[in-house]
Amino acid sequence: MKLSGADILINCLLEQDVHTVFGYPGGAVLDIYDALYRNGKINHVITSHEQGAAHAADGFARATGKTGVVIATSGPGATNLVTGIATAYMDSVPVVAITGNVGLSMLGRDSFQEVDICGITMPITKHNFIVKNVEDLAPTIREAFRIASTGRKGPVLVDILKNVQQAETDYEPAVPVPYVPKPVAKEAIKPLIEALKKAKKPLIMVGGGVISSEASEELKKFADILDAPVACTLMGLGAYPASSPRFLGMMGMHGTLSAARTCIAADTIIALGTRFSDRVALNRDKFAEGKTVVQIDIEDAEIDKNVPATVSLMADLKEALKALNTALPKQKHTEWMQECEERKKKDIIDYNGSIMAYKILTAAAKLAPKDVVVATDVGQHQMWTAQYYPFETPRSICTSGGLGTMGYGFGAAIGAAMGTGKHVIMVTGDGSFNMNLNELSTAVTQNLPITILLMNNKALGMVRQWQKIFYGRRFSQTDVKKKTDYVKFAEAFGAKGMTIEKEADIVPVLKEALATPSPVLVNCIIGPDENVLPMIKPNATYDTVMDKMD
Repeated sequence: MKLSGADILINCLLEQDVHTVFGYPGGAVLDIYDALYRNGKINHVITSHEQGAAHAADGFARATGKTGVVIATSGPGATNLVTGIATAYMDSVPVVAITGNVGLSMLGRDSFQEVDICGITMPITKHNFIVKNVEDLAPTIREAFRIASTGRKGPVLVDILKNVQQAETDYEPAVPVPYVPKPVAKEAIKPLIEALKKAKKPLIMVGGGVISSEASEELKKFADILDAPVACTLMGLGAYPASSPRFLGMMGMHGTLSAARTCIAADTIIALGTRFSDRVALNRDKFAEGKTVVQIDIEDAEIDKNVPATVSLMADLKEALKALNTALPKQKHTEWMQECEERKKKDIIDYNGSIMAYKILTAAAKLAPKDVVVATDVGQHQMWTAQYYPFETPRSICTSGGLGTMGYGFGAAIGAAMGTGKHVIMVTGDGSFNMNLNELSTAVTQNLPITILLMNNKALGMVRQWQKIFYGRRFSQTDVKKKTDYVKFAEAFGAKGMTIEKEADIVPVLKEALATPSPVLVNCIIGPDENVLPMIKPNATYDTVMDKMD
């Protein structure tokens, strides 16, 4: 049957089981939006800004495991997606970004709202396409989804010219071929098995690759077989249950003391789906000095990228762990596990109980539904959430790790709520919140169950903390002291606004907020000198971890 390019696009999205997309209409995508209207089978969520739409597609993907979709017009519409695309790229999140562009005859003429979005996004996508002929559209869309959702997942952009959207061609429906990762051969894991048998003090370090590969159950079994403690990177949180006695917490610059000190004491590090970023390895030359490093990753480029591996395997994590769980004899590290347990008991920072952020987040964890999804912005509140919130299941946290995108949280919260139907807690700071606060109108319009915990210290807390440590307390432009009344702001947008000013407010306010099935903003008043600890300085080693500040 003959269809227009715009109609072919909608049919291809339905082929890929896409029923929710995020975006913002404009001149170069009018035909696509007309096709969406006429088809009526895809729920389109219009955000306040294209950046919010990109982050929503990202949050949708992280929370559901499906590929997120965002649509934007040419020119500024397309360029407004860039930060969201880069965020997804750095954290390996499957997103297909669909942009419109001027017609073929208008390309290269500085036409109205013409930009080379493929050129702009080339460094921050797995791949991108510009579709100039309608006959190429269907295979391109199918290929975009395949690339985005397989291997090391990530964003793909498809730029569709105006003439392609309007032209007609024959359309033949197609059923997507499911991606089946290759099983791992016994021979391939022999060097890993030998290294694991020799380990006396193993530490399993879990990254986002475990979640991406849906390998959490295999990870639990592996940890039991190896009889080893587990620490997660920021991206790996939720891959292993926080309630497990084996769990040490988060690794890295602001990771737990027990994770840092266990890393020092370990003789073998088993890195699963993590690239040893500078926030984890810190001083990459000394991080694994004298240790055996076993690294498994789905992408060859990530192996030996930052920290040399003693033994490595390029494979899907689920398949790799299946093979290891079958071949590895049950190990016993009784003394090592006792040592780790004692370290967990000893390495508790006393100040945690005195800061408001800690009290609010721990109370929220107790009062929230068990299947809640947490989305964060970037800053002190992000690290407090990673430290204090007990993530038990995969895909329960959406946060920007690699790019560190302030303003990410609200879009991600909207996408997670739309994708899962679950209650979402958004943890943000006044600095991050002000970047994309306009998306509150989207959350209200969609009547989403989002509870916003706004950690309001009237400062750019994390930057201020660095100025305190490294710049002699010269607080340049970080004591912003905005006079915004966030409760009135929330009410003006049609949401409920509440305030936590003292400890006695925490439980009653949170109970009411979390029981409300629509957006609620909780203005949490905290002090500007509530700091994130522990902390390890950039390019330092784990034995220099700071657990207090003047």
